[in-house]
Amino acid sequence: MAVKKKTKRSIPRGWPHGKWSQQAKRVLRERYLIKNQKGKVIESPDEMCYRVAKAIAQSEKNFGISDQKLEKVIWRFYKLLVSGSFLPNSPTLMNAGLDNSLQYSACFVLPIEDSIESIFEAIKRAALIHKSGGGTGFSFSKLRSKGSVVRSTHGVASGPVSFMRVFDAATGEIKQGGRRRGANMGILRVDHPDILEFINCKSEGGITNFNISVAITNEFMKAVERKRKYNLIDPRTGEKVRKLDASNVFQEIVKQAWKTGDPGLFFIDNANAGSANPVSSMGPLESTNPCGEQTLYSNESCNLGSINLLHFIKSKPGRRSKDLGKRINWEKLAKTIHLAVRFLDDIIEATPYPLSEIRQATRLNRRVGLGIMGWSDLLFSLGIPYNSGEARKLGRETMKFVHDEAHLASQNLAKNRGSFPNFRKSIYKDGIPLHNATLTTIAPTGSISIIAGCSSGIEPAFALAFKHKANGRELLFFNTFLKQQRKKMV
Repeated sequence: MAVKKKTKRSIPRGWPHGKWSQQAKRVLRERYLIKNQKGKVIESPDEMCYRVAKAIAQSEKNFGISDQKLEKVIWRFYKLLVSGSFLPNSPTLMNAGLDNSLQYSACFVLPIEDSIESIFEAIKRAALIHKSGGGTGFSFSKLRSKGSVVRSTHGVASGPVSFMRVFDAATGEIKQGGRRRGANMGILRVDHPDILEFINCKSEGGITNFNISVAITNEFMKAVERKRKYNLIDPRTGEKVRKLDASNVFQEIVKQAWKTGDPGLFFIDNANAGSANPVSSMGPLESTNPCGEQTLYSNESCNLGSINLLHFIKSKPGRRSKDLGKRINWEKLAKTIHLAVRFLDDIIEATPYPLSEIRQATRLNRRVGLGIMGWSDLLFSLGIPYNSGEARKLGRETMKFVHDEAHLASQNLAKNRGSFPNFRKSIYKDGIPLHNATLTTIAPTGSISIIAGCSSGIEPAFALAFKHKANGRELLFFNTFLKQQRKKMV
């Protein structure tokens, strides 16, 4: 009898296997699992988890771990992934362990200065990142307004929106790692002279590969509340050029958001005043990643991952308790948070960054973004309405726990790995050393929630039954908890 040759993907005997839904298997086959040159899938979901766990765990060697302990880390990472209790962002699942030079992070922000050279350098860098599997965010606020004089050519500037269309066209030609389309975030300050054109740019067509957000200032919001005009500022000279009625601008934002889904709002002053900007000496934060959940400095990247809350319920579905906190297995959740933070930090070491500037900027602050998914399903399971006071109370308790445990995990990492290089310049400098400048975020978890078999992010259930259409395929979803209730009624 022929003996099956052990490959790099072979899972050690006796290790657990995952429970994958039909929807998860299909998404994994289409976009995540290894294929041979003929396009045939040659990797199972469990083998993918082993491939990723093994690749990310190799980073532990950078911190002096022994070979014996390394095997234990691989085992713990594998069990974490294959159970569906935690999953990292898609680029990690797609690329880790393949030696294809494609990086593992999903979130990037690139700088754009007011020059043709900077604009097209940013387009080139975005193309490399999109090819590599990531998404990019940009602030177009430094670009001179439409009609401004260009001294070098004696011509006139075409404005930020015109260049956004160039970025959009370039993005449309590139599939991320050959498996998903590129994604961008475009941000413009509300006091930029071209703000009205920006607010309406999605409805006017020609921009399809961007989410857009208006950078809202505190001054603007005060003007809205007081129904006053506010100043538009020339980004090149810093001079006031004219005024707009703040209430009218805000109503235009609301109108277009209802019509097209964009723009969103990025409260830029608030983002720079709190812990979202822990190293303010590096300058103000100007942009976010494509979905808006992660603020980053220029050339920074961040890798994300989310915990499936469905895996931490003690009681049986449908039973009620006055003390909701007793329904959550906090000890198990804490252990998962600590391991997930370690996994995400290891990604920082393991990823083959597309550019040296990004590697340097990322390692200065070592940002990671640990979030949650399955929140709606958790509430279904506990019999709690999504819009209830009980849900809000449990939400506050849960996220405070995730935040506190993630920071404790980073403090523990700092004991062996040191604090992040910018720690002494950060808001944490007088406290216990941290290994990571930021630790938590709430991502939409579109694909990984399908893989994990839970509701996405912290969103309410989209519908109790629906079809999910993407890239020519169609997936049918029927709410698990509705199925359970129907069985009880029969």
